[in-house]
Amino acid sequence: MPDEPIALPFRVPILDDRPPKPVRKDEIEIAERGLFIESWLPERRSRRHPLLMVHGELGGSWVWHRFQEYLAARGWETHALNLRGHYWSDLVDLEQVTFGEYVGDAAAAAQRVGAEPVLVGHGLGALLCLAVASTERVGGLILLGPVLPAELRPPVRPFELRAVPPIFRRDLLGWHGMPEAIRRSNPDLSIPDVLRIQHLMGAESGAVRREALAGVSVSSSRLREVPTLVIGGGLDQEHPLADSEALALWLGASFEPFPGHSHYGLVSGEESHEPVAVAIRGFLEEHRL
Repeated sequence: MPDEPIALPFRVPILDDRPPKPVRKDEIEIAERGLFIESWLPERRSRRHPLLMVHGELGGSWVWHRFQEYLAARGWETHALNLRGHYWSDLVDLEQVTFGEYVGDAAAAAQRVGAEPVLVGHGLGALLCLAVASTERVGGLILLGPVLPAELRPPVRPFELRAVPPIFRRDLLGWHGMPEAIRRSNPDLSIPDVLRIQHLMGAESGAVRREALAGVSVSSSRLREVPTLVIGGGLDQEHPLADSEALALWLGASFEPFPGHSHYGLVSGEESHEPVAVAIRGFLEEHRL
């Protein structure tokens, strides 16, 4: 019987380790959609593809600050979107928000930040990036701890949908409690990391979560032409490492596992984010993005 196919790990190339350069901060508003984009930019205008970063559930541009600092200092324009109703973007009735509206927000941001951006998504944000890339021209995709599309999900059980309230907060994801207890499940994060994430987590649309659980269909035909890196964390309880590998196989993408990383440790840990940022930089360098 033939062996099961496996996603080949991405090998980070040897990188030029020159000292990082100064970073400047800016902002972009998309007034017609009530969106705020937080930009961290190199001191001089970059010729590289701009990076559009899309957060997941309960998130905001704050999720990306560590990546933005690292990558902007090395020559990339980084733009972190706040989806409607999140962090600095305008307040909305989250109970009425749909997945399609989030896709529209991400697509509008992609069109605003520059030609053929590289889309970087975390959790639900990764699924949003896939949806945008299936219709918009993008330079590349980087998907961290991704929510899977319908094509890779098992059928949802009705009680899972009923368990999602109209609007939810961090308790639904196991982030309401003593920092020490949360850190035991996320050992790549420090106590200050946990406190920061708890403090900044907002509210989320239950309708969008139910749509994602039921399965959002994405066609892989166009996506397979896009340079893509899928990153998974071995301690990610919400989006297991095996899911990330399955997505990489389905897309024909590069795959980079981090066995000791949790979901937020991949992006927001003071120390844990750096090896992930290095892998992302290596991917961007390899594909001249």
